[in-house]
Amino acid sequence: MTDAAEHSTPLVDEAMKKASVAWVAVAGGPSLALWCVPLEGALFVVSGPGEQAAPGLAEADEAQVTLRGDHGGRIVTWPARVTRVVPGTDEWDTLAPLVGAKRLNAPGPTADLVARWAADGCALVRLAAAGEPVQGGDLPAGSLAEPPRPAPVIRATRKPFRLHRVRRR
Repeated sequence: MTDAAEHSTPLVDEAMKKASVAWVAVAGGPSLALWCVPLEGALFVVSGPGEQAAPGLAEADEAQVTLRGDHGGRIVTWPARVTRVVPGTDEWDTLAPLVGAKRLNAPGPTADLVARWAADGCALVRLAAAGEPVQGGDLPAGSLAEPPRPAPVIRATRKPFRLHRVRRR
């Protein structure tokens, strides 16, 4: 069992298993939508030349990860420990091909893609759960979003319209 499993919760585990996109915020910056691959109880993200831009993620130690459901709403936000997988290590040789195989619209075979990532200095990072999920639906400061308006709970129920009355003999 990895360190990531020690800090994870069942909600985070289930949300990660189904994730293909995660919203990741580094050092209080804005959340960026990044494609990700769930493996070994963590999310893996590739960024760099020719891939998605994730400023500061490769150098960060911590990040906030938000996962959303099929309905488009937030399921969970959790603090993540960020670790970079270094090319040339056994970990890279094991994980990079698995992540590369999940890359949609990849130009060429997976082996060529992984070799390009190493040559171009792309970052493969692991986002592992590092604490309890953030609770509550509070809006972030400066979000310009408004909380939902209260809806009336009680409404008058109308009787169904009847065209005619059936008589029995």
